[in-house]
Amino acid sequence: MKVLVSDNISPKGIAILKKAKLTVDVKTGLSTDELKKAIHTYEALIVRSATKVTRDIIDAAENLKVIGRAGSGLDNIDKTAATKRGIVVMNTPGGNTITTAEHTMALLFSMARQVPQASASMKEGKWEKKRFMGVELYNKTLGIIGLGNIGAHVARMAHGIGMHIITYDPFLNEEKARTLGVKIVELGELIKTSDFITIHAPLTKDTMGMINAERISKMKPGVRLINSARGGIIDEKALHDAIQSGKVAAAALDVFEKEPPEGSPLLGLDRMVCTPHLGAASTEAQENVAIAIAEQIVDYLVHGTIRNAVNFPSVSADILPTLQPYINLAERLGSFLAQIFEGGINEIVVEYKGEVAGLMLEPITAAVLKNILAPILESTVNFINAPLIAKERNIKVKEITSDDAGDYHSMLVVKIRANKKENSVSGVLHGKKYPRIIMVNNFAVEVVPEGEMLVVLNNDKPGVIGNIGTVLGKNNINIARMQFGRAKPGGKAISIVSTDTSVSEKILSAIKKLPNLLDVKQIHLPE
Repeated sequence: MKVLVSDNISPKGIAILKKAKLTVDVKTGLSTDELKKAIHTYEALIVRSATKVTRDIIDAAENLKVIGRAGSGLDNIDKTAATKRGIVVMNTPGGNTITTAEHTMALLFSMARQVPQASASMKEGKWEKKRFMGVELYNKTLGIIGLGNIGAHVARMAHGIGMHIITYDPFLNEEKARTLGVKIVELGELIKTSDFITIHAPLTKDTMGMINAERISKMKPGVRLINSARGGIIDEKALHDAIQSGKVAAAALDVFEKEPPEGSPLLGLDRMVCTPHLGAASTEAQENVAIAIAEQIVDYLVHGTIRNAVNFPSVSADILPTLQPYINLAERLGSFLAQIFEGGINEIVVEYKGEVAGLMLEPITAAVLKNILAPILESTVNFINAPLIAKERNIKVKEITSDDAGDYHSMLVVKIRANKKENSVSGVLHGKKYPRIIMVNNFAVEVVPEGEMLVVLNNDKPGVIGNIGTVLGKNNINIARMQFGRAKPGGKAISIVSTDTSVSEKILSAIKKLPNLLDVKQIHLPE
C-alpha cells in the first residue's frame, strides 16, 4: 500500500512507515492541481498544515482510506467530505500541547519586555534603554479564552510567575476550574478586566472575529493580546487600529487571517511581535507528532485498528455498519444539545431505549461526548479521547438502558446537567437509517437534524411564526422547514426553523427583538 507525505514531517515518522513495508512517497510543495492529479494512486495521505485537503482533492482520491494530520488542527481538511467517502481522518491530539503553551509564554514575555524590538535596535548599533521600557507580569490578570489542554498548561505556567488567572470557557465546570486555580467568568468580564488576553480556542463560526472592534473598545487601556491558536479569531484591521490609537499597548501573533500575511499592515507596527506559525515548531513536538501519526497509519493500514480518528470510532469492520446510523444520530444529538446549552457541564446522561440498548454502546456514547465537547475543543477531541477529556474536566458520564422505546424500535435521549439546569434532546432513526429529533426538553417535535437552524423559545401567542417568517423573507433567507412544539396551549413553545443559508448577526438581532420571543439560538449541523 502507498502513502503520500505532502508536508514535511520528521524522518523518524517516515522510517516507521517504511519499516511496516509501506511504500512511501514524500512530495512536498505540491500545487492543488498536482495533488489532485496524483492522489488517486494512494491509500494514505499524511499532511501538516500546508496541504489543503479540499472536497475536490477527496473526490479525486479513488483509493484513499485514511488522512493523517501530524498535529491537532484540522481546519485544512474537509472532514465532512472525507466521512461521506468513508475516509478515516486522524490527528495527533496532545502532541503539540507543551510546545504551543511554551511558545505562548515566549510571546507573553517578549511582548511585555519588547525583547524582539530591543534586539533589532541593538543590531542596528543603537542603545535605547528608555525606548524599550517594559511591564511586569507579576500580579497582573491574564485572561485565557479556551481552557483546553494548551490553555490549561499556560495557566499552570502563568501561576508560577504570580499572575492572576481568569478564563472564559463555555464547557468548563467550577470543579475543574478550582483544580487549575482559575476563575470562570463571562467573555464580557474577561474582556473588561484582563491586563493580558491569550486565545486558545478553535476557529469556528462562533469564534471567527470574536475579538473585534466592539470588544476591543471595552478592554482596559493598554491591554496586550496574544493569539497562538488560529488566525481569524482576532479581527486584524480592528487590532491594527487599536494599536495605532494606543488602546492596545501591544500584541503578539503566531497565526494570521492569511498565511503568510503578505502586505498586512500589522507587520509594520513597532508594538507587534510576530512569528510565522511556530506554535508547534519544536524539535520534540515535530518528532512526537510524526511518530504518532506514522504509528496510527500503520495500525490502520496493516492491522485494521483505528486510533485517534475524528470521524470514526475504533470498532471492527463487521460491527461498524450496524453501529454507524446510531453513531450518526448520536453525533447530531450531541452537537444540537451543545449549541443550545449554556454554561459549564457537570453531567452528561445518555439513555438507550429499545433495540439499540443491546448493541455495543461505548462508541455511540463517545460520539455524543465528542460532539458536545467539540465546539470548544474542536482540534483535539475525537472518538478515542472524548471520554478521557470529559473525565479530566470532571464531567460525569452516565449510560442508562431500557427495553422500552415506546412507539419506536430504538431511541436515544441525551441530557446535559449543570447545577439545577438540564437540557435534553431525544432522537430516533426513520427506516433504521435517517436521523430525526423527536423531543427537545419537554417539547415534542419532528426535526431533520441537518444544516442551518434557528431554535426559538417563545410564548405560545398568535403572530410569532409570522413575524419570524417576515424578517427572514425581507432579508432573502429561504425557509426550508419549520417545526413547532408546545407543552400546553398558551404556555411556552418551541419553533425550529431550518434555513437554506446561515442568518447574520444583524438579522438574528432583529428576530430576538420580536414580541413574545424568549430565546433564539442559531445552530449548524452537517448536511
